[in-house]
Amino acid sequence: RAELSGADTAEPAEAEAGAPTSSLPALREAYRAAAQLYEKVGVGAALREEQARAEGEEAAAATDLERLSNKVRNRAEELLASPDGADGPARQAAATRAEELVATIEARSATASEQLGRLRGEAERSAPAGGEWHTELPEELVPSDPEHAQTLLRAATALLAEHRERVDVTRGDHADLQRTLEQAQSAAADFEELAGQLRDSLREHAEEPEQPAEAYLGGLAEARAAAAETRRAMRSAATELTGAELAVRDASDALVRHANAARYEAVRTPARQQIRELPAAALPDHAAAWAAAFAPRLRVLTDELAQLERNRSSIVDRLRGLVESALATLRAAQRLSRLPEGLGEWSGQEFLRIRFEDPDHALLVERLGEVIDEATRAAVRKNSDLRRDGMSLLLRGVAAAIGPKGVSVEILKPDAVLRAERVSVGQMSDVFSGGQLLTAAIALYCTMAALRANDRGQSQLRHAGTLFLDNPIGRANATYLLELQRAVADALGVQLIYTTGLFDTTALAEFPLVIRLRNDADLRAGLKYISVEEHLRPGLPAPQDPDGPTIHGEITATRMFKRPAE
Repeated sequence: RAELSGADTAEPAEAEAGAPTSSLPALREAYRAAAQLYEKVGVGAALREEQARAEGEEAAAATDLERLSNKVRNRAEELLASPDGADGPARQAAATRAEELVATIEARSATASEQLGRLRGEAERSAPAGGEWHTELPEELVPSDPEHAQTLLRAATALLAEHRERVDVTRGDHADLQRTLEQAQSAAADFEELAGQLRDSLREHAEEPEQPAEAYLGGLAEARAAAAETRRAMRSAATELTGAELAVRDASDALVRHANAARYEAVRTPARQQIRELPAAALPDHAAAWAAAFAPRLRVLTDELAQLERNRSSIVDRLRGLVESALATLRAAQRLSRLPEGLGEWSGQEFLRIRFEDPDHALLVERLGEVIDEATRAAVRKNSDLRRDGMSLLLRGVAAAIGPKGVSVEILKPDAVLRAERVSVGQMSDVFSGGQLLTAAIALYCTMAALRANDRGQSQLRHAGTLFLDNPIGRANATYLLELQRAVADALGVQLIYTTGLFDTTALAEFPLVIRLRNDADLRAGLKYISVEEHLRPGLPAPQDPDGPTIHGEITATRMFKRPAE
């Protein structure tokens, strides 16, 4: 037991001495087994077996002990003699401390080995390629001892950190400058591109500028906007230039055509000959001289044309007044043809309906101006059959005023039941009978008579004139036609006087007053004349004395008629 204890306690000293420690675990296990064996001392086979095993272990431990060196044995004895080897727990605590120390030393050794390897690698990497040192140090920086070297190293480290900081700042500045350079190069390339585009645009007008161009101080975006605006202006100017050149060519062609016109053959001025003979491209060069030469004549002609225009405007205004009066007459004719009551469907109807489109003032003046211009051109032309009397001009003015649609005239068709059926005047000869045509003609005459009385301011006198009819009963002897003729004439204030040789009692019964005249024939002279019955002669005035007072009218036949009461 003493040997085992001595072997166990000698382990830390041997470990510190650098002895091999591979058998120490076996010794510890043997020691523990022996301790357990002693604790379990008992009687019987189990104890003997335990003893045998312990003896085997003891023999193995003795073998291991023999293998140890004397230095390890001596150190083990010293440890057993120390307080740590006094008893088993002390030896166990000492062994535990020794194991912890061994683990700590091994960890430190591993760390030191690792750091040593790293330092050796760094030293190899940092070693100069060809020489004993990297650089020559000045005398004041050569260390005299390690402390001095550490001081110099700290100063050098601080200086290195300061320089590194400056290097970082310098690198940042360099990066900024590099970016600025790249931006400047990119802007220069863009400016060069813009300049190339502008040079290409200005290549057609490659004139040397009087003064060198100033440097552009704005940004790229502003330069692009300015260049785009310049290109747009140049394109617009080029378009306007092209248009101006086309206009100049057109004006030159028009000037040549004007000079070659047949109506100017009698003009023998030098300018006309030059215009006709010079090429069209050379005409603009002489335009200023011709304009200065023609300015006085142009002023005279302008004054004359202004006078002619004033005269034309006066004529057009006068014709406009006449045309408007004529159109008002047409409207009045329709209004005055209104029939009286008591005629069935015709009651209150307008016997004559005239429709046309009223032009506005500006359009009427324009159309009448064309009528006057046409009449003026006809006066200048030779062999022109266009009439230029007042009535013809008025009729053409009225036709121009009502426009291409013209005037629509409709008239009521006379029939037995007086239906309100209207027929265009162009269809009267196709749909009217002879009596209806005569009745319509009488109604139209009465309308014109009433219109004439209205124009003379006599519309309130109820007497528009007298109409003598030569045997109308021969064509219109129907009772309804005669009634219609008399009704229209009575409404319009026209006195109808029918003359007929027919003795149609049915037709004559419609008239309130009938005066009979006899027509004698002088067979020897072959003359026909009207003579007065003898019983009427005493009532007639005596023949007019040539030397007496002038008699403006005399009665040749009379008969009394009393109007029946209403």
